[in-house]
Amino acid sequence: MPRMWLRGAALALLLLGGWTAAPVGSGPGPAVGQVTKLPVPRFVSLRTNEVNFRAGPGFQYPVNWVYERDGLPVEIIGEFDVWRHVVAPDGGTGWVHMATIRARRTFFITAQQAVLRRSPAPDAAPVAYLQGGVTGTLISCDRSSDFCKAAAGRYTGYLAREDFWGAFPGETVK
Repeated sequence: MPRMWLRGAALALLLLGGWTAAPVGSGPGPAVGQVTKLPVPRFVSLRTNEVNFRAGPGFQYPVNWVYERDGLPVEIIGEFDVWRHVVAPDGGTGWVHMATIRARRTFFITAQQAVLRRSPAPDAAPVAYLQGGVTGTLISCDRSSDFCKAAAGRYTGYLAREDFWGAFPGETVK
């Protein structure tokens, strides 16, 4: 089984009935999970450094991928009992047990380099430069802003939505 080595990148300073699915990247709602009654799709994060992505919703299904990245954001696109159908930032999909994810919002830098800024403006002073693959905590996003407040390591500032994966366009995150 392939292992996805999405380990911490350096922070640089310079099928089955009963489950719901929605198009990947379509934004939160309008579907509602039959189990949780929460929006589907929605973002959550991995709880541990080893999470099995299975071919189906159950322990009897083979493990297709093992993601080794605590805090990696994943998008829930379906639910069945205690299983969540998820998509990772690299496009890998699978079913994970609900105990291996948490509601904490995180981000994954998709740009080669992203600028964490002092305020939510493209010309605001840089706080830090984040290399592609860096993860951190997504603090908040205003629906009308192209920036979200985020933290990576000991740095807090604003990231352009276009530079990370972990929030839908126009989504409010509190």
